Amino acid sequence: MDSSSQDIPVTEQASKRPSQAAAKQGTRTAIGGSGLSFVAEVPVRLTVELGSTQMRVRDVLALEPGAVVELDRDVSEPADIRVNGRLIARGEVTVIDERVAVRITEVIGTSSETRSG
Repeated sequence: MDSSSQDIPVTEQASKRPSQAAAKQGTRTAIGGSGLSFVAEVPVRLTVELGSTQMRVRDVLALEPGAVVELDRDVSEPADIRVNGRLIARGEVTVIDERVAVRITEVIGTSSETRSG
């Protein structure tokens, strides 16, 4: 360590650190900003859940092409959109250029029930 860093008073060193409020604000910046840019390239699994059902193994083994499996969700209900298993949004299933897609209709907050789901 050189002598110049030892000459700086402690109050000046502390003032050069970002405040907690500034640090929190930095995490809210856009992905391209300085706050979260380091995680922009981390891969995550996005899953769209149309519904679910419970079946016995023998019934699953008996499925053939053309079989219909009834799900526990009405057609009018939105699909759940999950990132790494966590519910983050809901949306409606649509078709774009012959591909299945989902249009986000609701973004879910960070409540305690969302964290456990």
